[in-house]
Amino acid sequence: MNQEYEQADFLQQKQKWNLKAIKREFKSQKQLWIITAILLIWVAIFAYFPMYGLIISFQNYMPGKSMFVDVDWAGFKNFIDFFSSPDFGMIMRNTLVISGLNIVIGFPAPIILAILLNEVRNKHAQKFYQTISYVPHFISWVVVASILFSILGTEGLLNNILVGLGLLDEPINYLNEGKYFWAILTSANIWKSIGWSSIIYLSAISGIDKELYEAGAVDGLGRFGMIRYITIPCIAPTIILLWILGIGGILNAGFEQQLLIGTAQTREYYEVIDTYAYKYGIQQGRYAYGTAVGLMKGLISVVLVFGVNHLAKKKMDISVM
Repeated sequence: MNQEYEQADFLQQKQKWNLKAIKREFKSQKQLWIITAILLIWVAIFAYFPMYGLIISFQNYMPGKSMFVDVDWAGFKNFIDFFSSPDFGMIMRNTLVISGLNIVIGFPAPIILAILLNEVRNKHAQKFYQTISYVPHFISWVVVASILFSILGTEGLLNNILVGLGLLDEPINYLNEGKYFWAILTSANIWKSIGWSSIIYLSAISGIDKELYEAGAVDGLGRFGMIRYITIPCIAPTIILLWILGIGGILNAGFEQQLLIGTAQTREYYEVIDTYAYKYGIQQGRYAYGTAVGLMKGLISVVLVFGVNHLAKKKMDISVM
């Protein structure tokens, strides 16, 4: 009995010590805890609380009706309507192809740019090239669309050059030709984002120990050898983490660029999930249907992130969570 009392007393004392330690830690990091609490409250109010609106995807919701009183539940009808839509195959094809091109071509582009910028020895020239590469990120898609129409239109710069050289008999309106749309959109996406996306890779490269490069030079490695055996392996964790996040956003094929660059003639090539939800959900007042389409897309993205993250953690011991 005495032993049990002693053990209980020891556990009670241990709990008191733990509480005291927690209080001391809280007092020493009081400002940090307050800032964290404010940020968590902000996220809860502006990120999680509005998600209650997703409930309308399971209702026959009409504007002006309450979502909680006299509800007309539709179950999975809105989801079934989307999957059985005649445009479903086209929408998923366009979404996956455009996103796939952005990942296959657009994802390595900033990595290559960051490596090339890192190899520029003149610091002033390096900063100049970096600044120039960042500029397109701050240009509105409205301006980008205007540039594309002025270059690729029937009376655009490209047609004037090709017709003037005798390579074309008559001008081609490239933006009205569906077979060119994916290439044009992918090129515009890369041009606009390559510089800005390279910042994180440049930051990762700057954190590489300079002694590794010195050791590589002693071993006789040239520039390409250092890139292959030092730079790329050192930034590999960063590349994989961003690749995981990129795969999770594979259904985010864009919105503004499709609406601005796409035309009636290229609808079969530019219509993606976001533009479809906007046109056939929001614009037509079918808010429940548009919400269901968006919810389906979000759930698939979450599953992809967790799946790819699990695979990366299992195979390469790298994880985002």
